Amino acid sequence: MIHPTAIVHPSARIGRDVSIGPYSVIGEDVEIGDECELGPHVVVEGRTTIGRNTLISQFASIGGPPQDFSYKNEDTYVRIGERVRIREYVTIHRGTMRGGGQTVIGDDCYLMAYCHVAHDCTLGNGVVMANSAHLGGHIQIGQKAILGGIVAVHQFVRVGEYALVGGVSGVAKDVPPYTLASGARIYVYGLNEVGLRRNGFSRETIISLKRAFRIAFRTSLRIEKAVEIIRAEMSEVPEAMTFANFLVSSRRGMARVSLSRHAFRSL
Repeated sequence: MIHPTAIVHPSARIGRDVSIGPYSVIGEDVEIGDECELGPHVVVEGRTTIGRNTLISQFASIGGPPQDFSYKNEDTYVRIGERVRIREYVTIHRGTMRGGGQTVIGDDCYLMAYCHVAHDCTLGNGVVMANSAHLGGHIQIGQKAILGGIVAVHQFVRVGEYALVGGVSGVAKDVPPYTLASGARIYVYGLNEVGLRRNGFSRETIISLKRAFRIAFRTSLRIEKAVEIIRAEMSEVPEAMTFANFLVSSRRGMARVSLSRHAFRSL
């Protein structure tokens, strides 16, 4: 299953039924789980762990050193979950000591062609990054969030779970969970209702989240007061609590919310 032109270091740990294509290079400290498939010209280096049944397409580069001036060749990591799909020319860099030392890709993620995941990023399970979506360092992407094509996310930004960021967007502030956001200077337009329904959220939960969104962003209340009301009214709705906790834990500040009803309907 390993092509004769591939270079696999003798100390690399390769699982059962792993396929490694022509001219791929696997480094000394790499661990590849069972039933993985690596295409031709794939490079996996550094202390990189890849979960079972993961696909890595041609010319991807995984586990390279971070593009960070503070990095001094320390032992840092890339950890990739199970059933991940990494397409052509994707780059994923390992972490830095000051950022926690690891870059993490959760289970069932899909990184389309030309995506970049920089040092110390964490992607939850089921994240989708469309073609040429790029993450700066220290970014957190919540589970089942979707980034459209040609999205650029600024370092230290968070995108909440089940959020949808439209294509050709620049994300310099946090995007709350469960919401729709888009724009060269990102705006939040409302809830990602289609995505929530597709992921099995109940009608009652969606109604509660819409109420929480209105309290937070369609009133003149300060965020702290809005969160207080959401917590008091919706303490039995875990998703509303996730939404509220995200708002008050932001360090970079929240993305602006569009007041245009037309723009909201168009999404």
